[in-house]
Order: sequence, then C-alpha cells, then structure tokens
Amino acid sequence: MSRRNTAKKTKRAEKFDPIYQNRLVNMVLNRIIKHGKKSLAYRILYRAMKQIQQKTEKNPLLVLRKAIKEVTPRLIVKSRRKSGSTYQVPFEIKPNQGKILAIRWLLEASRKRLGPNMESKLSYELIDATKEKGKAIRKKEEIHKMAEANRAFADYL
Repeated sequence: MSRRNTAKKTKRAEKFDPIYQNRLVNMVLNRIIKHGKKSLAYRILYRAMKQIQQKTEKNPLLVLRKAIKEVTPRLIVKSRRKSGSTYQVPFEIKPNQGKILAIRWLLEASRKRLGPNMESKLSYELIDATKEKGKAIRKKEEIHKMAEANRAFADYL
C-alpha cells in the first residue's frame, strides 16, 4: 500500500437496460443471471413484464417499482457476540441496500413458487407484492418482527 496517496472511492454508475432505459430493471436483470447467461435473464424479465402488462393492464415498470418498494425493508438484524452470548441486533439499512435485499427476496420467492416457467412465476410474485401478499412480503414482515422483538439489544453495536 502506498504511503503517499490514498485511493479515492468512486461509485460506479449503474447502467441502463436497453428496452426500459431504467436502472432498477438493470439491477433486477443482474440478479436474475445464473451461470453468466445474461440473454436468458433478459428473456425471463421481459417476458414477465409482458405478462404483467397483459394481466394488470398497467405499466409493468410501475408494477415493478411498487413491488420493490413494498418489499424493501427498513431494518435488518445482524448477529453480534458480546461476552460469550450471541445477540440479534437490529440495524437500520440504507435505501440502496434495502432495494438489493428486496430484489433478492422477490427472486427467491418466485423461484420457489409453483408454475410452468420462471417468467410466469416472477410475474405472479411481482403482482402479489404490489397487493402486499406473497412470500417476499412475508419475509419482510418476519425480519421486521425479529427487529422489533430484539429492540432491547439495539445498543450492542
């Protein structure tokens, strides 16, 4: 490590996806990818968006935004060891980290869902999240309940 100059931290700019020109869609795309197959991720997401358009007759981008907003947590719990005991300590998280968790939970829930293909599973999960039901919403509520129950340990940072 150089003693003269310190490295400047620069935040990488998120890229836009080609069809919707939106960063949030690109974030979802990058988390759908498995084994480096980006074209498959594009196909899954865009077909899911088309199905959302047909089922709800609303702008699928607005449905995606609302679903992620509904699933985004404000608090999470982390394990902290103090004097031999492990405590679940609640933390507030930044909005960007909350979005990342929300996208991850939505994709996990849609993968576990029953259905013929990933496009339909993802579209149904996003529609359910906008209606404030589904596994991803349940996960958020579970995390918030744990944080509320362990509020007494909030000073164990």
